[in-house]
Amino acid sequence: MPLDTDTFDALIDHLRRFVAERLRPLEAQVEADDAVPSEVLAEMRGMGLFGLSIAEEYGGLGLSMLEEARIAIEMGRTTPAFRSAFGTNVGIGSQGLVMAGTDEQKREWLPRIASGEIVTSFALTEPDVGSDSGSVKTRAVKDGDVYRLSGTKRYITNADKADLFTVMARTGEEAGGRGVSAFLVPRSLPGVTIGEPEKKMGQKGAKVADVNFDDVPVPAGNRLGAEGEGFKIAMRVLDRGRLHISAVCVGVAERLIADCVAYATERKQFGKAIADHQLIQGMIADMKTEALAARALVLETAAAKDAGTDVVMESAAAKYFASEMVGRCADRAVQIFGGAGYIADYGIERLYRDVRLFRIYEGTSQIQQIIIARETIKRGG
Repeated sequence: MPLDTDTFDALIDHLRRFVAERLRPLEAQVEADDAVPSEVLAEMRGMGLFGLSIAEEYGGLGLSMLEEARIAIEMGRTTPAFRSAFGTNVGIGSQGLVMAGTDEQKREWLPRIASGEIVTSFALTEPDVGSDSGSVKTRAVKDGDVYRLSGTKRYITNADKADLFTVMARTGEEAGGRGVSAFLVPRSLPGVTIGEPEKKMGQKGAKVADVNFDDVPVPAGNRLGAEGEGFKIAMRVLDRGRLHISAVCVGVAERLIADCVAYATERKQFGKAIADHQLIQGMIADMKTEALAARALVLETAAAKDAGTDVVMESAAAKYFASEMVGRCADRAVQIFGGAGYIADYGIERLYRDVRLFRIYEGTSQIQQIIIARETIKRGG
């Protein structure tokens, strides 16, 4: 149920000020410390950001996909780590539970996820399994009223601070996705261990790490949906997650464009502002046009999803176009800033590194191309 217009507009206005006045001044600190300050996390919990997509009956804000996309655009205007802090709770970490959980499972977990008391994470990728996500090797073997879970998950976002993992594991002998089931796995269960966070190219402050399961006794009541439905649940979760990430990409692009315009109107070469030179204008025009196109695609697809339309292809197209678009924007931004774009003090090189990941996670650009082509052919073009 969407919020009424006045309430949502007030939320957007408050969030915009929070990003500009509170978060942007902390960007260099987050980069240096590789951590989001705890007091900022507390403020974001207080704003309800950890429960954007969770129904009001469980303590969330119950936003529509369109509203969530508009929030994600605003959060894109600062270091991605801030959004990532609550992003798994809003998206891939909780949506399997929202979509396929029993009433009992929802009552047990969703209120604490929505409040931010519990941080969630989505454990699909493995050392040998990335884009071919139906080939998971982590195994869950039924043993009375528990499943014995064993395997390793890799590059798991927020694993370092997650209390609850949605884990995809093989329960059947069928090849591909048909033998995969989904489980809610609390970090506190014996046999769950978290590896050291990886050193990454960008997105400092948002950690990824291995999660190891060594004969973990997962209660049968923690299975999401029926046996063999895990892959289907994962794909539905990623549909929504792709739209969310697409919206973040739009926000980052809009931030980069604003920074470029501010710099280009101040910086002078050949006796005039570089914004007066046509080749600089050409880059700004390309950035703006692509960002507008991505914004339109994301918001139109989000509205269609809210209306109950099948948006598998459109979500993939939005993720593909928006993530590639923001990469081009960041590259042009470095060029417009020139030498300054390569220096850490200006923040452009940091965003250049940060946006590279958007073309890889929640489905690489190449996986999106496959989905777009498959769905287009299925629909007869």
